[in-house]
Amino acid sequence: MAAQMPLFRESNARLPDPIAVEILERGCELVPLPAAHVVRRHDGLEFEAVNQAYRLAGLGANPTRSPMLAALGTTICEFLDSDDKRRDIDWQFGPEIDCRHYRVTLARISRRLKDRCAVSFLDLTPQVLTERTLRREMTTDSLTGLPNREGFAERIDTAFAAGERVAVLSVDLSRFGRFNACLGALAGDELLITVARRVRGALRARDTLARIGGNEFAILMAIDQDDDEAERLAQRITDAFATPFRLTDYNLNVEAAIGIALGKTEDVEPEELIRHAQFATKRAKESGRAEWYQNNAMTVARELFAMETALRHAVENDALTLHYQPICDLTTGRIKSFEALARWTDVDGRVLQPSDFIPVAEETGLIIPLGRWALEEAARTLAAWDLRAGGNCGACFAVNLSAIQLQRDAIPELLDTLTTRYGLSPERFTLELTESAIVSDPDRIAEVMRALKEVGTTLAMDDFGTGYSNLAYLQQLPIDILKIDRSFVSGMLADRDKIAIVRAILSLSQALGMKTTAEGIESNELAQTLAGLGCTYGQGYLFSRPVAEDAAYSLFVESNPATTSSAS
Repeated sequence: MAAQMPLFRESNARLPDPIAVEILERGCELVPLPAAHVVRRHDGLEFEAVNQAYRLAGLGANPTRSPMLAALGTTICEFLDSDDKRRDIDWQFGPEIDCRHYRVTLARISRRLKDRCAVSFLDLTPQVLTERTLRREMTTDSLTGLPNREGFAERIDTAFAAGERVAVLSVDLSRFGRFNACLGALAGDELLITVARRVRGALRARDTLARIGGNEFAILMAIDQDDDEAERLAQRITDAFATPFRLTDYNLNVEAAIGIALGKTEDVEPEELIRHAQFATKRAKESGRAEWYQNNAMTVARELFAMETALRHAVENDALTLHYQPICDLTTGRIKSFEALARWTDVDGRVLQPSDFIPVAEETGLIIPLGRWALEEAARTLAAWDLRAGGNCGACFAVNLSAIQLQRDAIPELLDTLTTRYGLSPERFTLELTESAIVSDPDRIAEVMRALKEVGTTLAMDDFGTGYSNLAYLQQLPIDILKIDRSFVSGMLADRDKIAIVRAILSLSQALGMKTTAEGIESNELAQTLAGLGCTYGQGYLFSRPVAEDAAYSLFVESNPATTSSAS
């Protein structure tokens, strides 16, 4: 070919102007990129010229054996047939292990030569490999080498893209925090690696195991036939945990809670599917067996979150009130004290009972500011009653305390501060604790109770008989009053077993020098029977439902005219 251009020399290799301009604009040094001039003949594509960098890249200067023309020939022809002046293409060349990644640029040589173009190759392999390495590090757990939460979500996304129906299993190790604290972080890491190996042994080859949290693993499996495949896998994992885990210095018995969630691409996003499995894991911790995700679990969680937000706002803006239920002396029938019970009227005008929001407050930690508010509101009310009576009106208040308050808050100091601020005697307050609160942290609770007795308050054990009663607690702790739960009092007259239980509680309290309060009294006959058995106080709808502050004061004045009149 007389008109054929000479081959490029590496020393004066020239790039098509658009490419050179772009490189210079980026502030990069102009280097000899692999480049070629391609011309279309009647029998196919040929090279007019190639530079030395092109030859060294192994792209082939012979048109019949060029891997570049074999792979990109159709694309080059489409470009020559178009009106485009330039086109960029990403192209991979070579075997997977030693693959090169190029940004290929097709550019017109001139407007007149429509069957000719310049092809240049910018090698992006180092950049691509670096990005892949960083991406792998971002999606891999450094301890176990398993996919982390982000990498696991990507695997789910890939399965969804393939149209697969999948199950996600969340495996949460029980008591891992205790193992880590007692044995050390190195032993904890060794345990996690050992658990990962054993769980992997229970999986199919195409299942994916990931570590998505500190002590939490997740498994992705494709459902081939029926949903029971996921449950059978959960059982295999449970069986794998039956054998103790042998570490370098320890043998540990480890249990795991397993939650299962099913999903398809049109049903749920990958991250949401993971959360569904984690919701099921919470239920598994309570039941002791693998649990499936329930469709309303997320709805319930959102409702609880909304209640938490609203309750936080209510506590901060004094939107709660206290109602007071009288506690009467069963011998005289007079009101001895009142139990203060929180009431919350939400933005929709609904009056919520403590059972509706106290569990949420305890779970979120709001019980601490809520409990502080209840104690101060009770103190403020009692001081207001004294002011109305012109002196000590004689009323006492009982306020409930939760285990979280006793463990995290300085209740003795708070009570001492409030009684000093409002000019009240600590003996006028009874603080009620449940059995479960006491057994949650016996040593800490015992210390707080002794400090409260030093302040001078009265202590009552609420709902006695329904929890984990321990006679040693009754003997060692400074408890003044046992409150007999309404489940034993209600219907007592028609049930010999309930009468026997109540009689036993009364005998025990008398032997330990404690007073008693029976809850749930709704008839005179029941009140008289309890009084005859030796019960000290009674509480229930027979005397009054919980009422607002003014109504409670009126009840007290009516029940104790001599006391209130002498105070004034």
